[in-house]
Amino acid sequence: MRDLGIETSGGPATRHVSDSIALGPGLVLQGARMHFRRNEEVFGEGEDADYVYRVVSGAVRTIRFSSDGRRQILNFYFPGDIFGLECGKAHSLSAEAVVDADLALVRRSAIDTAAAQDASAARALIYLVQRQLQNAQEHALVLGRKGAGERVAAFLLQLADRVTVQCEIDLPMSRADIADYLALTIETVSRAFTQMERDHTIALPSSRHVVVRNRCALELLEAA
Repeated sequence: MRDLGIETSGGPATRHVSDSIALGPGLVLQGARMHFRRNEEVFGEGEDADYVYRVVSGAVRTIRFSSDGRRQILNFYFPGDIFGLECGKAHSLSAEAVVDADLALVRRSAIDTAAAQDASAARALIYLVQRQLQNAQEHALVLGRKGAGERVAAFLLQLADRVTVQCEIDLPMSRADIADYLALTIETVSRAFTQMERDHTIALPSSRHVVVRNRCALELLEAA
């Protein structure tokens, strides 16, 4: 991870823009904003978990490598999502920018202090931890599905539920990212997309843009 050098003010040479993370109504913690380039590491596994992050723009993936060197993607984070919160002092995963991303950073010590002094901040912190657990459970359910088509369908439905226009999904991640998230090969993921397009369940105007044409069919495939 590069030196963050967090600043909330400074002269013309300062590259960080002041930003914040809201933990609840009327409770906003001041931090800073940083820009990360595509595929740039935000933090590494085992590094000190000194900051909590919110995605302002772009997308982030959290990853871990297996003993044989295979990459496993544990989650994707999109604008508004908060990540990097750890129970211990070190990060249990690594995080990278999927595409160019702006992130708001707040010191973990500031969040701990707020939680100790304000009940609403403590509740917000508990909610964030619960949300992380829920994300892990949802991912486990996806991986528990036997067929590749079922996994890809479940993944698309998860994304559709997170966008404003649920029938239009812009994919910031590559097929390789999707494969590593779903524990499939790139070829298997591509075949699943192609089959869904042939079945008129989705349309693919481009490799990174998915139009859900038949959500009911997608839900049936997920539940197969």
